[in-house]
Formats: sequence, structure tokens, C-alpha cells
Amino acid sequence: MDSVASQLKRARKTRNLSQNDVATILHISRQSISKWENGRAYPDMDNLILLSDLYQKSIDDLVQNNEELRQQIKTNDQKIKEDRAELGKINTELYQNRNEGLILLILVLASAIVPPVGIILPMYVMWRNNRYNALHKTIYLVSVIVILISAWGTYIFLSDNWLEPTHTEVYRID
Repeated sequence: MDSVASQLKRARKTRNLSQNDVATILHISRQSISKWENGRAYPDMDNLILLSDLYQKSIDDLVQNNEELRQQIKTNDQKIKEDRAELGKINTELYQNRNEGLILLILVLASAIVPPVGIILPMYVMWRNNRYNALHKTIYLVSVIVILISAWGTYIFLSDNWLEPTHTEVYRID
């Protein structure tokens, strides 16, 4: 049985190329070619395709009758299957069909009616908002405006009722 190394070496010599020529054409080091031809390493799939084109041989002809390479391919196939199984477990529906933008915007605007609530609720809405919402930036802008207006309204309410109560005098006119 011919190994991949001897197949690569035979194919290179058939094309009358030196290791340096092949390395220059593939843009890799000559030492890599030497390792492949001495059986100390195998070319990766990209380089195997390039070698196949360069030597004008099919990939099957280059790796034919190599039990070690077949075993390595079988091991890689098993690892690929395991990796795909792991990828299947990823939750791809994390932000799918969960556009809360309009609801959050309405909640912020409604909180502006009662000034103390208009300070706290927009903070919750900004925390809940995410970049997957359609009105992502608008929600932040409206929330900040509502917080400022509600803070001003709360200050007026507190100062009129507790901090500086106004004195209203009633005059009776006869």
C-alpha cells in the first residue's frame, strides 16, 4: 500500500517540480512539503485541493489506500457530528419575535402622567430595553425626557405642598 507521503512525492516528481517549486506555488514553506512527503504531517484540505490541481490528480488518487488517513477522516467526521449536536442545543430563538419596543414606549409615556412614577418606571424600561427592539434608541430618548419632566413635576408637587406651602387668604366682600 502506498502512503499519502509516497503518493505526493510521486505526483510531484511526475510533474517535474521540486519541493521548493511546490512551496512557492502554494505560498507555504518548503519544510511543509518535506513533512508531507516524509509522512510526518498531512496537508490540510485546502492544500490538498491545491495539490490536486497542481499535480493534475484527483484527491482520491493522492490519498488512495491510506488506512491511517481514512481513520483520521473518520475521527474528524465523528467530531464534526458531536460539534453539530452541540450547536443544535444553542437557543436560536433568544430575541426572535420578541419586539417589545412599542409596549415599552407606551409604558414610558403613560408613566409621565404621575410624576413620581415617571422617575422610576422609565429606569426599569431602559433596563428592559435591548438593541433588538424596533424603537431601541427612541425608547432611551423618551425615557430620559420623561425622567426629566417627571423630576421637575415631582419637585413642584413637593415644594408646593411640603417645602414651601403657599398661603392662600380668603377675603370676604360685603
